[in-house]
Amino acid sequence: MIRVAVNGYGTIGKRVADAVAAQKDMKIVGVSKTRPNAEAFVAKQRGFPLYIADISKKAAFEKAGLSVAGSVEDMLKNCDVVVDATPGDVGKTNKPLYEKLKVKALWQGGEDHEVAGFSFNSDCNYKDAIGKQFVRVVSCNTTGLCRIINTVDREFGVAHVHAIMVRRGSDPGEIKKGPIDATVLDPVTVPSHHGPDVLSVLPHISITTMAMIVPTTMMHMHAIRITTKKPVSRDRVIELINKHPRLGLIKKTAGIKSTAELKEFAMDLNRQRSDLYENCIFEDSIYAQGNELCFFQAIHQEADVVVENVDAIRAMTGIEKDGKKSVAATNAALKFTPIQNYH
Repeated sequence: MIRVAVNGYGTIGKRVADAVAAQKDMKIVGVSKTRPNAEAFVAKQRGFPLYIADISKKAAFEKAGLSVAGSVEDMLKNCDVVVDATPGDVGKTNKPLYEKLKVKALWQGGEDHEVAGFSFNSDCNYKDAIGKQFVRVVSCNTTGLCRIINTVDREFGVAHVHAIMVRRGSDPGEIKKGPIDATVLDPVTVPSHHGPDVLSVLPHISITTMAMIVPTTMMHMHAIRITTKKPVSRDRVIELINKHPRLGLIKKTAGIKSTAELKEFAMDLNRQRSDLYENCIFEDSIYAQGNELCFFQAIHQEADVVVENVDAIRAMTGIEKDGKKSVAATNAALKFTPIQNYH
């Protein structure tokens, strides 16, 4: 049984904790918070031991009715792997503590590749992560790009990828971010950071990325054009998507043409938190002619990296050497099958 600690119980951390708790070969030994807020009460409701970054704030937690199990360092002494889900650029400051305690650590895409020295995607480089002390799960956008690019590359070969990311302005629960009434080029320069991030997982891929932020909280949307080395078949692309455990096909018959309708569909399916772990590729957008493949895909920024974290834990501890078996175990524990199976 792998003992997992989650350092940072926020948007990603709370989802990873639930996903880990659902696995047969893992257990949560604790989660951490910096202040007694609503998410801390969710942790209490879930039965997760609560640890705090600043032990001097213990009285404030207890006054709020939250029992404190100890400090973050105490939590780390009881785990095999820590999932660092603290805000971007905060996680790297925790590395000296992880090194001191000789604990395996897993960071999120908000940190630079250099923090861990290895960037992970279960579809692309699971075997290379086996036994690693430090691993970084790439960002939600990069996760979505890696899954589909790797799938197309295996079948047709990828000569070049051109991807435009239309990014959500903030997560639904955030109230201090924007824009409210603007489309922001983020960055203005080309490429955006997503292309180099893909190369941290798939270094042989030629890719150019552009990105902008729009006033929505639902999901990201990608417009992708792939030039293939072999002639591409639309029917075969759809077949590959349908066979992939984490690629979802939004069929024409569903009548879905927006992220709002897609999230509503996930909600109606009783997905936990209406999360979409899979890429959501719009069937009607798939264009294949000669060596050109184009399509739209929606990426749920709060969820697609969650299942990747679970797989990374298995690889790092070596409890499962087969990436496909880990993916199947993770999905089964979460009762997750790609969205095309529901319509």
